[in-house]
Amino acid sequence: MVLQPIKKLMMKKILYTCMAILIVPAIANAQTDTLYVYGPGGPFAPINECAQLFGKKHNIVVKVTAGPEANWIGDALSNADIIFGGAEYMLTSFALKHPGMIDSSTRTELYKRGAAILVRPGNPKHIKNLADLTKKGIRILDVNGAGQFGLWEDLAGKQNLIEEIQRNIKTSFENTALGISAWKADTTYDAWITYASWHYRLKDITQLVKIPTAINVYRGTPIAITNRSAHKDLSELFINFMLSNDGHIIFKKWGWE
Repeated sequence: MVLQPIKKLMMKKILYTCMAILIVPAIANAQTDTLYVYGPGGPFAPINECAQLFGKKHNIVVKVTAGPEANWIGDALSNADIIFGGAEYMLTSFALKHPGMIDSSTRTELYKRGAAILVRPGNPKHIKNLADLTKKGIRILDVNGAGQFGLWEDLAGKQNLIEEIQRNIKTSFENTALGISAWKADTTYDAWITYASWHYRLKDITQLVKIPTAINVYRGTPIAITNRSAHKDLSELFINFMLSNDGHIIFKKWGWE
C-alpha cells in the first residue's frame, strides 16, 4: 500500500531522529570530517542553507559546490560524497556519463519545483501569461540545458504556442550561469521561461509571473550518495535532514514545493 504524503513525511522525520541518535556520538569524535556535495547551480541555495544548518547542528563541515559540471567534476571524481541534480534527467545523465560513481540504491527525490516566467522589475511589457510571450516585439531569453532542457516547449505545447514562442526566442544559452550573465548585461530581454526558484536568487533583477498549476511543468531534485564516499552514514543523515520538516521549510523558502 502506498503511504499518504503526511505518513511518508512522519516516517522520514522518525527515521532522521533515530539516525541522529545513533550517529551523533560518532560525529562528535570526528569534528574535522567534511562532506563534499556537488551538483548544478539551480538547487544550490536550499541545499547550501541546509548544509550550514546541519553542519552547525552536528559540528561538521558540509561543503556544497555547484555550477556547470565542468567546473567541479575534477574534484568530485576524487572526493564527492553526494551528487545532486536540477532535474531527474540530469542525475541520470550524470550516472551514465560516470558509470559506477553513484550508488543507485541511495537515489532519493527531494522536492519538486515548477516553471514560471521571469520578467523585468515592474513588468514593463505587462506580461501576464505564456500567450503574452507571443506578442510582436517580445524578446525571450532561453536556457537550453541545465535542468531547463525542453521546459518551455513542454509548457507551450499544452497551449499550442510552440511556434509563436520559438519565434520570439532571441538567444539560447547552454547553462543558467550564461543566461544570468546575459540577462544582467542586456536589458532588452523581456522574459525568461525558467524555474520559479530562480526568482528567489535574482529578486533584484526579476519579477515573478506565476503559471497556474494545472498547466505548469515540474521537475524533481534528485540526490544520491557516491560509491566512493568515505562518509556514507553522515551522507545519509544529511539527506534525511533535508527530507525532514526543517529541510522542507528551507526548500519552500527558495521556491520549491
